[in-house]
Amino acid sequence: MGIPERIGHYRLVRKLGEGGMGVVYAAHDERLDRPVAIKMLRQDGMDEQAAKRLWREARIAAAVNHPNVCQIFEIGEEAGELFIAMELLDGESLAQILERGPLPAADATQMMLGVLVALETMQRREIVHRDLKPSNIFQTAHGIKLLDFGLAAPVRSLNPDLETETALTAAGAVVGTWNYMSPEQLQGQAVDVRSDIFAAGAILFELLAGRRAFAGRTIPEVFHAILYEQPPALAGSAAIAAVDRIIHGALAKKPDDRYQSADSMAQDLRSALLASDTAVRVRARPMTRLIVLPFRILRPDAETDFLAFSLPDAITSSLAGLESLVVRSSMVASRFAAQAADLKAIAAEAEVDIVLTGTLLRAGDQLRVSTQLAEAPSGTLVWSHTSQSPLHDIFQLQDDLVTRIIESVAPSLTAREQRILKHDVPSTAKAYEFFLRANQLGQRPEHFMLARDLYLRCVEEDSQYAPAWARLGRCYRVIGKYGESPEENLRQAEAAFQRALGLNPELALAHNLYTQLEAERGRAVEAMKRLLERARANQNDPELFAGLVHACRYCGLVEACVAAHHQARRLDPNIVTTVGNAHLLMGDYQAALETDASDYMRVLALTFMGREREAIRCVEESNAKDLPAISRLLMTTIRTDLEGRREESIEAANLIIAQFTDPEGLYYMARHLSHLGETAKALATLKRVVDGGFCCVTVFARDPWLDPLRTHAEFVSLLHRAEKHHQEARAVFIEAGGERLLGGRAR
Repeated sequence: MGIPERIGHYRLVRKLGEGGMGVVYAAHDERLDRPVAIKMLRQDGMDEQAAKRLWREARIAAAVNHPNVCQIFEIGEEAGELFIAMELLDGESLAQILERGPLPAADATQMMLGVLVALETMQRREIVHRDLKPSNIFQTAHGIKLLDFGLAAPVRSLNPDLETETALTAAGAVVGTWNYMSPEQLQGQAVDVRSDIFAAGAILFELLAGRRAFAGRTIPEVFHAILYEQPPALAGSAAIAAVDRIIHGALAKKPDDRYQSADSMAQDLRSALLASDTAVRVRARPMTRLIVLPFRILRPDAETDFLAFSLPDAITSSLAGLESLVVRSSMVASRFAAQAADLKAIAAEAEVDIVLTGTLLRAGDQLRVSTQLAEAPSGTLVWSHTSQSPLHDIFQLQDDLVTRIIESVAPSLTAREQRILKHDVPSTAKAYEFFLRANQLGQRPEHFMLARDLYLRCVEEDSQYAPAWARLGRCYRVIGKYGESPEENLRQAEAAFQRALGLNPELALAHNLYTQLEAERGRAVEAMKRLLERARANQNDPELFAGLVHACRYCGLVEACVAAHHQARRLDPNIVTTVGNAHLLMGDYQAALETDASDYMRVLALTFMGREREAIRCVEESNAKDLPAISRLLMTTIRTDLEGRREESIEAANLIIAQFTDPEGLYYMARHLSHLGETAKALATLKRVVDGGFCCVTVFARDPWLDPLRTHAEFVSLLHRAEKHHQEARAVFIEAGGERLLGGRAR
């Protein structure tokens, strides 16, 4: 069918494109002598409902008078045909721009600001676009233009309880473009501007990454991704990491967890543009997310079964320091040990792109290892490899596998990454065997003594093997904190960590494990500064940000602590952090319950919420576990208090204070004793808390359980000292670039 010659006083020149119900032509307005675009109903789409939709589109678009919205000139009817005359745009759509590949961060961010400014105007008029996508956003010489309001509607008409919209869209109907729909839009629920913000986040990701945020070979796969998955984190520079945080804030599954306005998202993007590296045309790269699953044993063998966990764990540790990869922890991988490798389930739960699986079989003094590297969730095989080596040469086998993985998913390594990979090589096969056996035992606290002894044998065999010193330090720390001879074990832990970092200052494992000891020994500010410096150089290590959760909280920077948690979860949605402690300290007890908080923190949260029966039940469930003695005492302090056994509660608290050195743990005992009326002991313990470097001054100032202490001069003095330490830590945090790195304030 040819192009109509004219409609009204518009001469049609050429077809520009067509969509579900309309066709758009370039035309010339002969009355005003100007170029325009004409949108008409397609011949096969002309009916009463289509006409009403076209009228609605024109009215809504005309109501949004803004430079970033395509201008409507006229809506008319000629010989029974409806048409809209609008601004003819000179430029190209973002869909056309994306055909040439991803954009530099500065360009993509600038484009999205134009979109958000238009959305903010629409939000003020309570209008939702509902079909925001690259083909509906035009880049012109004068900036961004938003067009195609065919699915736009006033927010009030999108409430399923009202009938205005249902005349044009069936109740619960799914309208929009699959890859950019919000979860609520996809499920046919009521939507508002936050649905458009979700689409804006998906588009910004695509502009930076050159691939869709939510993709799939079929519509059900796209639906599943939108409802349950997140796109991979983006790396490349500090500015890109900042923009990536904004993207994930826009793509939250629940509308209440997203940006609540287009303007708030735009403000954060403007802050990201202030980063110095946005002036350089840096391109983002989606970070490949890898998980190494525990290997399957084909024939049980007592001598080699430990390798099922330890060999994948060693591969994971070797890859963890690379900027090109995000590697899921062995703890996450162990969740899939007892099941067949369901790549779709693993991709969804662990949020990964690549999965390494393997089998082990011993034959005499030889070990046969068969491995497969596959894409997830598709299952596309990247490579399959079988190797056989003597049992005394396990490290060479691990090194070969690491090399193969890197060649497949991260072939271009920096000089620093090359150095990291080749730095730690055990000098003997025996040393490496001790190390791997200890790693297996180190999964469970009750085996830490045995793990410690094996790490000691490892460093006796090879005193230059830094990873063994780092893990030995962890064993000493946990044994000292929860077990015997605290001072001696913590001193040994300090020495082991220092030895590890002396041998390899780049060892991520040592830096991450050392953090908790530093914080608990009164050096949280030093730990925070060191982690911030490392995170600036390597922004894709979730363990670094998990460490910052801990260090920032001890420094009293509770908001920064929560921001660090979100950054860690952006990189690894399954990583465990101590953010539950921060939520508890801030009085957000429900949030504390929804985190990976310890049993003690959960019981406290339930108690503060008045759910005492649940708290006691949680104590009973916890006591049924194989817990360290000090953990049982912590539970006793709460249960006896709830049951009115004051003296027993005080006795349990005093036993903890006598052997505990962690200032955060001592803070909970100080507040507990204050609550029970033991003022003198509470003040003495609170002094140890401040002296020990736990300076959550805002928490001290508002904690109701400390109220009995507030009239005492010693408490006021302690509060002033804590405030001084807090301000010093805040200054260090800002100077080290913490606010820019975490996107959170230094409070």
